[in-house]
Amino acid sequence: MPATPQDQAVDLALMQGVAKGDPADVARLYDRFSSLIYRMAYQVLPNRDEAEDAVQEIFIRLWRTAARYDPTRAALVTWVMLLSRRYLVDRLRRTRASLKAASLDEKLTGGDIAASAPENRPETAEKFAALMRRIDRLPELQRTVVTRAYLNGQTLRQIGEELNTPLGTIKSALSRALVRLREREFNEGLHA
Repeated sequence: MPATPQDQAVDLALMQGVAKGDPADVARLYDRFSSLIYRMAYQVLPNRDEAEDAVQEIFIRLWRTAARYDPTRAALVTWVMLLSRRYLVDRLRRTRASLKAASLDEKLTGGDIAASAPENRPETAEKFAALMRRIDRLPELQRTVVTRAYLNGQTLRQIGEELNTPLGTIKSALSRALVRLREREFNEGLHA
């Protein structure tokens, strides 16, 4: 549903206030979007601490770029989510690049890559096996979406097209699956 001209004016005024550093407008922006951004970050980052750090970094970026917001080009929620997504993608790329650099350093120094690679460490293999057991216990659609998205590298749109299932259903299945996996990991950790 497109934003009304009145909504656009309210959003523009809010972002102009944020650009000027108005504490009340910054607080309103945070109250309005922090939980949404946190959920997005928590789905892609490995733990709560990193997700919380990401939220703070994203709000700093929102504050710094607030003057560039144009309500005629995108609704505020769209703009916030695009900026959040860009930040998270950049963060994941930097993490992967640093992992590759560490592997390259080991090769250059003659380290035994096969023995030191995370996937070949016994504790990592055990964690992976436990995760796969938790995934296997998910309902069929959730299991399929998680497997295709995270292990096969497919986009949610591709999965929806292949399964002939609406994108919203695929997104919901992934979200529910991630919640179940986190809960099961937490519960297994308590009983270990």
